[in-house]
Amino acid sequence: MKFREFTTSSGKRVLAGKDAKSNEELIKQAEKDEDVFHTAKPGSPFVNIKGESNKEDIKESAIFCVAKSQDWRDNKSDVRIHWFKGKDIYKRKGMELGTFGVKKFKVINVKKKEIEEFLK
Repeated sequence: MKFREFTTSSGKRVLAGKDAKSNEELIKQAEKDEDVFHTAKPGSPFVNIKGESNKEDIKESAIFCVAKSQDWRDNKSDVRIHWFKGKDIYKRKGMELGTFGVKKFKVINVKKKEIEEFLK
């Protein structure tokens, strides 16, 4: 299996990279209007909700991203997530494997309590 997978409470399929190589593959397959997530700090998978998503799908996917991040692993506290669309992602020549730029994003603050509840 190329990616980690998660299904939201509404039944949406969510994919997450496992390493730099799978993050590259994940971004290549993300559609222009699909939601993508990454922690504000380096060291997390890119996470992609397949198809249209609702507010709850977005929240659950952000928490899923955090739960798999180095920021959560190392600090066990609230984590900031960047949320953007596939169309806002770019790759410039010379960028490392698994590294991308983002033109515009929104910030979601995921609370420690939410992450702990998700992991139960």
